[in-house]
Amino acid sequence: MAENKKLPFLEYKSDQDVRWCPGCGDHAILNALQKTMAELNIPQKDIAVISGIGCSSRLPYYMNTYGFHTIHGRASAIASGVKLANPKLSVWQITGDGDALAIGGNHFIHVIRRNVDLNVILFNNQIYGLTKGQYSPTSRRGFISKTSPYGTIEYPFRPGELTIGARGYFFARTIDKEIKLSVEVMKAAARHKGTSIVEVLQNCVIYNDNTHREITDKQFKEDRTIVLEHGKPMIFGKQRNKGLVLNGTSLKVVHIGEDGISEKDILVHDAHTEDPTIHLKLADMEYPEFPVALGVIRDADAPVYDQCAEEQMERIKKTSKIKSFHDLVNSGEVWEVK
Repeated sequence: MAENKKLPFLEYKSDQDVRWCPGCGDHAILNALQKTMAELNIPQKDIAVISGIGCSSRLPYYMNTYGFHTIHGRASAIASGVKLANPKLSVWQITGDGDALAIGGNHFIHVIRRNVDLNVILFNNQIYGLTKGQYSPTSRRGFISKTSPYGTIEYPFRPGELTIGARGYFFARTIDKEIKLSVEVMKAAARHKGTSIVEVLQNCVIYNDNTHREITDKQFKEDRTIVLEHGKPMIFGKQRNKGLVLNGTSLKVVHIGEDGISEKDILVHDAHTEDPTIHLKLADMEYPEFPVALGVIRDADAPVYDQCAEEQMERIKKTSKIKSFHDLVNSGEVWEVK
């Protein structure tokens, strides 16, 4: 970390022309990430940005940091190797809903299960953009695309549900054009020790325009989303008169001031509890029955893979008789071929 010096976010911009479509949500996500790194005072030499394949995966080209544009679905594996090889690096994985949850699904769930200290930014536009408009693992049931001309009959993944189901300890959600909120959740992800998943609801203006419009349009966004903050009651709405309570084992939307409901009855968000029960319910909320949850939904502590691996290696080094490669190749059964 730089000492008491805030690096301007322009220092994180590379000299490459940004080649995303005009109006693509990726532009805003890139700006949010650069602002995040500047506010965290992370020197460029201490950052590695790793991506797979897809529109989102071009992002490392636009960062004035170390970067690696890898292969389809394998960014989690390569990012894990980078972090284990150099635990001091701040490693950011950039991926899309197709790259991470289809061909990369196995790597995605296992990096979460292992809890490697990575920051994963998952761009979710519910479509394959780079390959020209096929439905993705997050496309809604009934979605019409080039590969589902009569509507897909599959149920989509919910990234939050998948993350928590894989024993994830950090999950947050934001919207591409909400740069201030995006910076806040990315900063929280960077501070979290372990795998951090940040889902960004992103718009593809070419193949799936306005896919998130029902919750992102200014005129009704406040009534259809809820921004969660640890330690604060779960209140939302333009008039700040709606909230969430538990009704048995389920969440329920209530109106403050009606049916005897007061602010004291509203659930208080506990992002840090190890029990994922409420976090899963919050991550799964969908409009129109519920507001869509934004902000940090889950941020709990757990052993971190790369730290545990490093501690294990140091412990074994102290007692091992093998101190060099020469010791290793001459240990056990050895024979000479003449």
